[in-house]
Amino acid sequence: MTVGSTYIYYLAVMQPSGYRPMTADRLDATFAALADPTRRAILARLASGQASVTELAAPFAMSQPAISKHLKVLERAGLVSRGREAQRRPRRLEAKPLSEATKWLERYRRYWEGNYERLDALLEELKGKQKKRGSTKR
Repeated sequence: MTVGSTYIYYLAVMQPSGYRPMTADRLDATFAALADPTRRAILARLASGQASVTELAAPFAMSQPAISKHLKVLERAGLVSRGREAQRRPRRLEAKPLSEATKWLERYRRYWEGNYERLDALLEELKGKQKKRGSTKR
């Protein structure tokens, strides 16, 4: 295959329908941001309302610049936005990327639920066969 035909093959066959690179990049950034427990704790705090960097740094045993780095990762992922109130620059939670991640995960939840339902049905079938064998031996 030539480079051009490989690209066309990728677009026609390999690329899932509905796939948009911008969405995938945002999804990757969301999951990368959520991978760190400090960033998840920051998001949990922001879920109760906006806060300054100083307020966000208070419960952690790390410097304010370290918290600022975590906030930059969250901002780049679109999970946090920065406001402006006089001299304050409060951060607030932005829920849209979390909603997109939830929708993406939901497809896989339905897949696994289907697998578990099939497994439950198989186990019930095996239990029924085992009971029949036990009742015929008496």
